Amino acid sequence: MISASVQAHIKQCLKDIRGEKASVVLQFTPVGGGSINHTYRVQAGKQSFFCKINQLSAFPGLFPAEQKGLELLAQQQVIRIPGVIANETTGDTQVLILEWIEQGLRTDAFWKTFGRQLAALHHIQHNRFGLDADNYMGALPQHNQWAGNWTDFFIHQRLQPQVKLAMEHHLLEPAHAMQFEKLYQRLDELFAVEPPALLHGDLWSGNYMYDSSEKPVLIDPAVYYGHRNMDLAMTTLFGGFDNLFYESYQYHYPLPANYRQQWEICNLYPLLIHLNLFGKSYLSAILDAIRRY
Repeated sequence: MISASVQAHIKQCLKDIRGEKASVVLQFTPVGGGSINHTYRVQAGKQSFFCKINQLSAFPGLFPAEQKGLELLAQQQVIRIPGVIANETTGDTQVLILEWIEQGLRTDAFWKTFGRQLAALHHIQHNRFGLDADNYMGALPQHNQWAGNWTDFFIHQRLQPQVKLAMEHHLLEPAHAMQFEKLYQRLDELFAVEPPALLHGDLWSGNYMYDSSEKPVLIDPAVYYGHRNMDLAMTTLFGGFDNLFYESYQYHYPLPANYRQQWEICNLYPLLIHLNLFGKSYLSAILDAIRRY
C-alpha cells in the first residue's frame, strides 16, 4: 500500500502537471507490473495514469534510466511508447508516472505491424555498441560501455559480469566458467558483422502491449545499441509471440542463415540474469547451450 506521504506527493505532482487550482481526488488501483515495482492505475477525475513505485536505496537510478530509455525509443517515432508524465523522488521512494494505455486486441494485423515496426527500430543504427549511460536489466545493473565490435561488447558488458556474479554466489562452478571461455573464442565465427542496432533490450512477452487501435506498445526497456538478434532471441525465451511477427520482421529485415544459433547464444545473457535473480532452475538451459558451442 502506498504511504500517505507518497500519495500526497503524487497528488501534488499531478495537480501541478494538470494545472489545477483545487486539490484533485486520486484513486489508486493496484495492477500487474513486474516483480520489483509496486504498480498502480491512478485515476484523477476522468484521466488515468500508470504509476510505478520502488525503493531508491534498492534500485538507485532505475527510473531515470527507464525514462531515458523510453524517451530514446519514442524519439525514433517508429513504435508507440508510453509518454513519461513525471519522474519523482520523495524520501527513499522513487515514483515514475506514465501515460495510461488502454489495451485492445492482438489481431493478425497487430503481429504484422509489430514485426515491421521492430525491424524499423533495428534499422536505427550507431557506429558503436553500447550506450552513453548504464541502466538496468530487470533488477540487475546493466553496463553499456562503448565497444567497437559486437563480440567484445557481448563478452565484456553482458556475459562476463553475469558469469562473475554467478560464480560469487556459487551458482556456477569453475568448470562452467572455462566452458564460457571456450565459447568466447567462437563468437566471431558465429556472428557475422552487423551494424549496432537500437534495441529494446528486454523484449519478452511481459514488455509489450497492444493499444485500443490494435497497435504495439513497448514498455520497460533496457535500451542500448547492440546486435538485433538480442531482441529477437528474447522473444522466444518465454513464448507469447505469434509466427506472423517473425514472418513480418524477416520480410522487412532479413535474418542471417544461422539466426537460430545466434538466438541460442544471445539468450545466454537473459538466462544468466535469471540464474542470478532466481536460482539454479535456469542452469540446465545455460549448460546445454554452451556445451553445444
